[in-house]
Amino acid sequence: MVDSLQQWQEVEAVLADLSQASQEHHYRQTHRLVQDYLDRLQLSPREQQGLEPLLKSLERMQAKLEQQVLHIAVFGLVGRGKSSLLNALVGETVFETGAIHGVTTAIATAAWPLTTDEDGVQRLRWSGLGDVQVELIDTPGIDEIDGDQWEALAKRVAQQADLILFVVSGDISQLEQDTLTVLHQAHKPLLLVLNKADQYGDRDREAIRNKLADERLRHLISIDEIVTVAAAPRQAEPEYDGDRLVGTKLVSLPPQVEPLRQRIITLLLHEGQSLLALNALLQMAMVDRQVVRRKLQSRDRQAEELIWRFAIAKGMAVAINPISFVDLLGGAAIDVALILQLSQLYDLPIGEGKAIALLRTIAVGMGSLGLGEGLVRVGLSALKGLMGVAAPVSGGLSLGVYVPVALTQAGIGGFATYAIGQVTKAYLANGADWGPEGAGLLTQQILDSLDEAAILQRLRGEIDRRLRLKQL
Repeated sequence: MVDSLQQWQEVEAVLADLSQASQEHHYRQTHRLVQDYLDRLQLSPREQQGLEPLLKSLERMQAKLEQQVLHIAVFGLVGRGKSSLLNALVGETVFETGAIHGVTTAIATAAWPLTTDEDGVQRLRWSGLGDVQVELIDTPGIDEIDGDQWEALAKRVAQQADLILFVVSGDISQLEQDTLTVLHQAHKPLLLVLNKADQYGDRDREAIRNKLADERLRHLISIDEIVTVAAAPRQAEPEYDGDRLVGTKLVSLPPQVEPLRQRIITLLLHEGQSLLALNALLQMAMVDRQVVRRKLQSRDRQAEELIWRFAIAKGMAVAINPISFVDLLGGAAIDVALILQLSQLYDLPIGEGKAIALLRTIAVGMGSLGLGEGLVRVGLSALKGLMGVAAPVSGGLSLGVYVPVALTQAGIGGFATYAIGQVTKAYLANGADWGPEGAGLLTQQILDSLDEAAILQRLRGEIDRRLRLKQL
C-alpha cells in the first residue's frame, strides 16, 4: 500500500537517527518522505470519504516543513493568565485579555517574531535552512467548554502543536491533572508554566515547584520542565490625596517571562528541527494507519466478492468435470489464480511460484480438511464418472444420482476454495505476514470461524441454479 514497507523503513531510519548530529539532513529527509507519501497516495472516492480532514492536516504539516513554521500551543484553566503570558512573550497585546474570566472563547493564533539577541534584530534561524517562523496558539479555558468537546479540541490542537505550554498559578486541581494526561498522550514536548509568581515569595515558589513535580505528576512532568513566570505582575503602592495616605493601589510592572522565553529559544534552536520533523512523521503515521484501515475495509469487501466468485467457479468446474485427475489439477489452478488475484488486490503482487508455495502452506495448515477434501473429491469423481458412463445403459436413470453427487462434490471443492481465500486474505491484510500465531494456528482460527453448513448450502444452491441455466 503506497509501497508501505519501503516507505516505513525510511521513516524508522529517520526516527532512529533524529538524535544525532545532522538535524538539517533529517529535516530535509522528512520533508521529502512526507511529500513522496502525498504524491504516491492513491485513494478511490469511497476510500477518501471521511478522511479529508486527516489528509488536509498532513498537507498543512507538509506546508509547515516547507515554510519552517513551528506552533506553540497554550492550555490552562480560565484565569490562569494564558493570554497575558502570550502577550508578554510577544511584547505587545495580540491576544485579548480582561478582568472577566473566560475572555478567550475560541482558538486564536498570532505570529511570534522571535529574536535571539538583546537588540531584537536577529531572527531565529536554523543553520543551513534560514529563518524560522513561530506561531502561538491560544485556547479557551479548560473549564469553560463541555468536557468531551474540550478533549476533542485539545487533541486537535495538540496534534498541530510542536511544543505545548500548560499554564498553572499554584498547586493543580484534579481537572488540570486529567488535562495534562490527555495532552501527554500527544507525545509532544510540554513545559509546565507556573504563572503569577509575583504573588509568592521565593521559598513558596520553590515549594510549589516541588509539589507540582510530586508523585501525581512524576510520570507526566519533571521539575526541570517547570518554568516560573509572572506574565502580568502587579505591586501594591501607597495612594495619596495630597500629603494624606488614603490607601493602596495596584501598579502594573514589566512582565517577568525571560526564563521561559530563553527556554523556548534554546529548545527551538537546538531541537526545533527534530521536533518539527518528528511531529510530521507522527502525523504521517497516524494518517497512514487510517488510510490502511480504510483501504483494508474497502478491499475486504472486494476480496469477499472475489473469493465467492472463485469458490463458485471451482464448484462449477468440479460439478461439470467427471475425471478426478483433471478435477484436482483444475481445482488447484483455480486456487492459485485466486491467490494471485488477491495479492494484486492488496498491492502485494506475488509470482506464480510463490502463490503455489503459499497454497501448499495453507493446505498443510488446513490439515484434515485439505486431505479429506481431496479424498472425497476423488471418490465422488469416480462415482460421478461411473454414473455418467452408466447413463446410456440405465436409460438415463443414473443421472438422477449424478446431479446430487456432482453438487456435493462441487460444494466441498467450493468450500475449500472459500477457506483458502479467507486465509490468504488474512495473510495479505497483515502485510504478507502470518503474525505471531503462525500459519497453522491462523488457518485453524479462520476455519473455526466459518459456518461450514451455511456456506455449503449457499454454494450448492448457487451452483445448482447456474447448472440449470446452462442446462447441464
